[in-house]
Amino acid sequence: MGLIDIELFATLDLVGQAPGGPDEDPEGFPFGGWQAPLLDEAAGEQITAAYEGTDALLLGRRTYDIFAAYWPHQKGGEDNDIATLFNSIPKYVASRGTPDLSWAGSTHLGPDLPGAVREIRDRHQQVKVVGSLDLVQTLLREKLFDRIDLWVHPIMLGVGKKVFDDGTVPTNVTLLQPPAVSSKGTVYLRYGLADGTPRTGDMSAPDRGVGHGD
Repeated sequence: MGLIDIELFATLDLVGQAPGGPDEDPEGFPFGGWQAPLLDEAAGEQITAAYEGTDALLLGRRTYDIFAAYWPHQKGGEDNDIATLFNSIPKYVASRGTPDLSWAGSTHLGPDLPGAVREIRDRHQQVKVVGSLDLVQTLLREKLFDRIDLWVHPIMLGVGKKVFDDGTVPTNVTLLQPPAVSSKGTVYLRYGLADGTPRTGDMSAPDRGVGHGD
């Protein structure tokens, strides 16, 4: 069974909407492209490294349309490993509609999304989910993921779709590697799905050494 990795870019208040450009999301979001001023060489290298071993993409309709309008027109090679990768591997698209799948290697998933994702996981070694916030909510709700790569950027927007929203259920994760901080203050976190559900405790218990005072 392969791995399903979710790659997410978020603000400090965990907004993940339209990081790449002002035209990425046509819903009136005023901060499209918020990630661009915060990118630096270190973050770019982290993002590229996160794709190592990827042999399939799992995308929501909007993210697919953005990618399909851009990546097929980019020349691959040593200077553009991402273009080479994206244009060569299978792309699976989650959509309730009938998307135009003109990008080579693209497949429209059926109405049973959890079942289709399980089949994809059995078929590939490492499936990468990029953006696709509506799709991510389903994967979180069904716990159909193995890792989350999360880049938290040092800004707060106050509006926009959140990376963890209505689809999130109580879930344990474990940190897979030490956090990494870019020169512009972006923190890269890699988490893996862990067993069980979150526990609770009482910080005022005597064995915690914490009291509320008189």
